[in-house]
Amino acid sequence: MDDRVGDILLQRAALENGAGAAIFVSILLHASLSGLAVWAAWRHATTPQPTSVMTIRFASTPRAEVVPAVTASAPPKPIEQPKPAPKTVPFSPFGKSTKKGSEAPPPKPKPVPVASQPAAIAAEIPIGGAGVTALEGGDFPYTIYIDRMKTLIGSRWFRPQAAAGPTTTVYFVIDRDGSIRDAKTETASGNGTFDRAALRAVLESSPLPPLPFGYNGTYLGVHLTFR
Repeated sequence: MDDRVGDILLQRAALENGAGAAIFVSILLHASLSGLAVWAAWRHATTPQPTSVMTIRFASTPRAEVVPAVTASAPPKPIEQPKPAPKTVPFSPFGKSTKKGSEAPPPKPKPVPVASQPAAIAAEIPIGGAGVTALEGGDFPYTIYIDRMKTLIGSRWFRPQAAAGPTTTVYFVIDRDGSIRDAKTETASGNGTFDRAALRAVLESSPLPPLPFGYNGTYLGVHLTFR
């Protein structure tokens, strides 16, 4: 009886020992699997992941052409021009010339007796020409000067389209240097456009040539009639 009980105890002990070994092996296997999983996760985390690569190409910059420096040549020496011969200034019959010439001025003309007061000239300038109708005082015999004055004023006289035969008289003063002053309409024609055209012809003719050298007056008063 005791032997039978002992056998049973031995069998139970053997079974318990076998179950313990199986449990130990199971625990060891689970621990190994867990360690392998942790190692695999760590390796995956530490393995470098491939990154996307962007390739950028730069176009080659064209090289600037080197322009050879140009050496500036010295400018040619100016050619000396021959000096012109001194000009001869002719004597003006309208007054003493202010320009210097190589010739000596001609002798002074003989003085002509004149009145103490400046002369006033009456002249007419019809269409297409001019003519002196009278000289007041008879102390201004320089017809060349009168003709020159009429030519200059007549070149600036543009007769407006007006009614039949308007006439206007313009009075003005010529100073010694030929400048015109105090111009005004002395006798109106009744046509304002005609009168203004006559006055404008006188004013635009200033300055006239200087008064003749032989004339002793300080100015010359002129009454000029436009037809």
